[in-house]
Amino acid sequence: MLAINFADIEQAAGRIAPWAHRTPVLTSKTLNRETGKQIYLKAESFQVGGAFKFRGACNFVFSLSPEELKRGVLAYSSGNHAQAVALAAQRAGAKATVVMPSDAPKAKMAATAAAGATIVQYDRMTEDREAICRKLAEESGATVIPPFDHPLTIAGQGTAAIELLEEAPELDALVACLGGGGLLGGCAVAAKAMRPGIRVFGAEPELANDFWMSLQQGKPVAIPPPPTIADGLRTLCPGKLTFPIVQQHVEAVVLISEDEIKAAVRFLLERLKIVVEPSGAVGVAAALFGKLPAEVKSVGVVISGGNVDLDQLAALCA
Repeated sequence: MLAINFADIEQAAGRIAPWAHRTPVLTSKTLNRETGKQIYLKAESFQVGGAFKFRGACNFVFSLSPEELKRGVLAYSSGNHAQAVALAAQRAGAKATVVMPSDAPKAKMAATAAAGATIVQYDRMTEDREAICRKLAEESGATVIPPFDHPLTIAGQGTAAIELLEEAPELDALVACLGGGGLLGGCAVAAKAMRPGIRVFGAEPELANDFWMSLQQGKPVAIPPPPTIADGLRTLCPGKLTFPIVQQHVEAVVLISEDEIKAAVRFLLERLKIVVEPSGAVGVAAALFGKLPAEVKSVGVVISGGNVDLDQLAALCA
């Protein structure tokens, strides 16, 4: 049995409704012309905290008891989940501590601190963030909020697909970027429940292809720390809960090169006038560079976030 079902996502939608934004669904004639498809962009870059992660963090935090909230929450993240947990905890009146890599984007680290979280930095090449988080939890009694591999997190992320399909109910396919699998997994469960015939695809950087490799081998496979510019997708191994969901509901995972990611970021800025971080552009790149089946004509793409340092954005657009 899978970790979540559609009822869990519906419950999450009700729980987060007072706090999360219903983000816009954008279209572009230029994008449609370039791809030969009708593209609907679920712009989670306009979500609280600038990324879809607030959905899962909010669902988790507001599921906690008053006693648990009093002890605080913990998270480990390269940025978007960190900021999301900090913001959700702030709204719930709870203390948040976040374990972040020392090379996390400055904008994400600054925003996390601005939301009131205590940041504990670590070296992603030599230290284990989950071990650090577990130790802090043992010392403080705080609740750890995983970035993707928990039913409450996955269900919260799936609410994005409910909103997308409510606005574009006749989609042939749905595409989401793929890091740990929380977004794609949650959205796949929601999409298949609402539109059983829909085709679901994951988009993953070539340099961070742990999910693609795992699906080829039929079991979770770990990779070394990946050097992709899509910092939100630098997971080392699929989640224990998300992997079976993707196996069951996702037709294929397509791989995106670093140049294709950069081109998608530039395209979205120049043609649609929206700022999208590299991780968030991976799904759009799948459509732009012909990675989706030709017979798929109407595609919903979840833009996962827009949190990118200005100096990195300038370099991407140079």
